[in-house]
Amino acid sequence: MSDLDRSALVSNGCSNISPPNVVSTLPWTRLVTKQAGLPGKRLPKGPRTKQPSRANQPPLEKTEDLMQCIAYATADQYHLATLCHDLVSSGFYEITDLPRDAANVLVFCTEMASKPNDHGIIFFFREGSVVFWNVEDKTTKHVMRILEKHEIQPYEVALVHWENEEINYRIGEGNSKLHRGDILLNSELDPDQAVLEKFAFSNALSLSVKLAIWEVSLDNFVESIQSIPEMLKSGKRVKLTRAEVMQKIGELFALRHCINLSSDLLITPDFYWDRENLEQLYDKTCQFLSINRRVKVMNEKLQHCTELTDLMRNHLSEKHGLRLEWMIVILITIEVSPTTGLHVRFSHQVYMYSTSLRN
Repeated sequence: MSDLDRSALVSNGCSNISPPNVVSTLPWTRLVTKQAGLPGKRLPKGPRTKQPSRANQPPLEKTEDLMQCIAYATADQYHLATLCHDLVSSGFYEITDLPRDAANVLVFCTEMASKPNDHGIIFFFREGSVVFWNVEDKTTKHVMRILEKHEIQPYEVALVHWENEEINYRIGEGNSKLHRGDILLNSELDPDQAVLEKFAFSNALSLSVKLAIWEVSLDNFVESIQSIPEMLKSGKRVKLTRAEVMQKIGELFALRHCINLSSDLLITPDFYWDRENLEQLYDKTCQFLSINRRVKVMNEKLQHCTELTDLMRNHLSEKHGLRLEWMIVILITIEVSPTTGLHVRFSHQVYMYSTSLRN
């Protein structure tokens, strides 16, 4: 890139970009490479994102001042240190002048903007989501290919593209806000403040797409156990072992942990506590995406699933205990029997069988 091009990029708002040799110093984490290009076994039944219908709005390409912001959740986590190195090597420029408490995100600027009204910016959140602002499709695909090398526990490709969030935005007069499903950015903001406001919107969008992935996981879990209540109702035998039931319980607690403990779905991040303006943008976007209501519905479903798996565990425990009691009765009966020729070998077999049941 020439000095003239770089100066133009800085004047468009990509100030404070890092030189090509800047690499984040974050702890090393195990990498898991995605099998790129492999779609999921089946497409989801429908999008879980609660985005309002935009059927009556003009197409994006016919509205000159409208640009697009799109968010994807592609993995459980990203390894930001190596991702930063690869992006810098590929010609992207890191915006480094962020507050110190914005530690779990990388922000990069690109010349490859979809429209000339605004520069292209990409937010990479450590929690496994990425948000593109006014980035052309070709560049978006290129970034996604780079991202594949730095994903930890990646999601299925078909699911990633199905469960995205798209929202239009424009730059104009007045305070930044979310209005009628579109984002308005204040044209008078300095570049640093504009990046922070985009960060607030992106943070909410990233939560929404992560929640959409977890909603699909919960739907798949519910589908896997939906036959159990009917089998119990009809008096049929439920063909689940103790190990399978414990595995189901583990899946539920892992999902519950992601939603309620390891994410910011239930509380406002500390980053916004002393930034009231950004907090309002973040909260309004979360409200527009129905995040609180969706989390409440998910927790209610999780509670019902937990009660069902607890019922199955108690049922199997009682059944297991009853078998052990019968084995003990049989052993006692054999021990007091007057015929001692055969009972030692038989009692040993019964004892071994009861031990296997206990384990």
